[in-house]
Amino acid sequence: MSWGTDQPGYPQGHPQGYGDGYGHGYGQQQQPQPYGQPYPQQYVDHGQQGYAPEYTAYPVPEQVQVQEQLPEPVSSDTAQLPQVGPEPGPAPDSQPKPAGRDRYFDTLRAVALVRVVTYHTFGWAWAGMVFPSMGIMFALAGTLMAKSLERPALKVIRSRIRRLLPPFWFWGFFVVTAMLIHDWMPGWQIVYWIVPLGDPPGNAWGEQAWEILWYLRTYLWFVLLSPLLLRVFRLAPVAVLVLSLAPILVVHFLWEPPDDRFGSALTDLATFLFCWILGFAHRDGVLQRLKPFAVVVLSLAAIGYAGWYAFTHQAETGSYDLDDIPLAQAFWSAGFVTLLMYAKAHFRIDFAGLARFKRLDRIVTIFNARAVTLYLWHEIALILAVPLIDQFWNVPAFETYLPLESQWFMFGIGWILIAVFILLCGWVEDVAAKKKSRLLP
Repeated sequence: MSWGTDQPGYPQGHPQGYGDGYGHGYGQQQQPQPYGQPYPQQYVDHGQQGYAPEYTAYPVPEQVQVQEQLPEPVSSDTAQLPQVGPEPGPAPDSQPKPAGRDRYFDTLRAVALVRVVTYHTFGWAWAGMVFPSMGIMFALAGTLMAKSLERPALKVIRSRIRRLLPPFWFWGFFVVTAMLIHDWMPGWQIVYWIVPLGDPPGNAWGEQAWEILWYLRTYLWFVLLSPLLLRVFRLAPVAVLVLSLAPILVVHFLWEPPDDRFGSALTDLATFLFCWILGFAHRDGVLQRLKPFAVVVLSLAAIGYAGWYAFTHQAETGSYDLDDIPLAQAFWSAGFVTLLMYAKAHFRIDFAGLARFKRLDRIVTIFNARAVTLYLWHEIALILAVPLIDQFWNVPAFETYLPLESQWFMFGIGWILIAVFILLCGWVEDVAAKKKSRLLP
């Protein structure tokens, strides 16, 4: 399976169906491309996707519930923090308290989305090691899915699909129209622009925009498979959690999937299966029952193996970027995310103090409630930043006083455009959730 493609003037990109954005950003030390030229090749992401209602460690009664991962936005009614005060914990056999917002998970999702945008701007190979965004977002989604499946499975799946597809269709309308204008001739595979069970097709001109859709495709498959996965997990939780790393070993060492949509989807599912099942383990209280020493040792061993494999196989991929090496990505994400989730379960971290920093707390709330919008539109924002900065060169004062050649300047302009897209397009998430449309949550 090919893990990269070359574009003139730009660094290697990722294959369809894998990575934190298929490419390594916009290319360091390169001048912005003139307006109208093809978009630079560059993963994903999520994402997050993050989505939005609420998590708890089931059936641990004192575990605080958190907001849902992509694509479930939250309303201002559910975005309130739990009341702080001396309140006795429930008895072991009592029902959990009403759901409150867990700012620990909210913050993880917000940081994951920031990391995705940063990676797509700078293309730093080490970014995935510092913070494996996609593994984190899949784990958060798995936690929520396990909670939601306390209701009838078909109803839950229908709800997830309803929340995901309208924002995807709205975004896709603009991307598909632009590619058609630029000489794209679609085939029958255009059906994947309706339901992304496979990678939606497109032309090279728009690749930087549509390549991030691997995450939505993988998320959708995990949602469809979750009723079966959760039933199998609950037969032998710890064993199934450990064995969920087996598929990536099979795919890597024993059987190479075909280099097509099926192979890409299978590889992505195998890569992040452990993280999704880890979400089940958190929800069911399995993590809290594990011994700290065993969790830490095994997690560090997984991280160590992933790092060793990534650095010793650079010759095969041209980089130690985890997005180019599914095996390393799977083990690094497994170890890293396990430590984050176990810390939550063991120490009961909730980040409730975030409410004291009102502006930061507000940003975290917006990022979680508009996670689908942010994830889908961030690439287009970064693409549009290039021709916009090109126009700044025509203003002498801007040319003299602004760092127009800096990647950091483009990063800042990109975030301004992301904010604009959140304001203009975020309401679609409210419509998909059958809620009153709001300019901001």
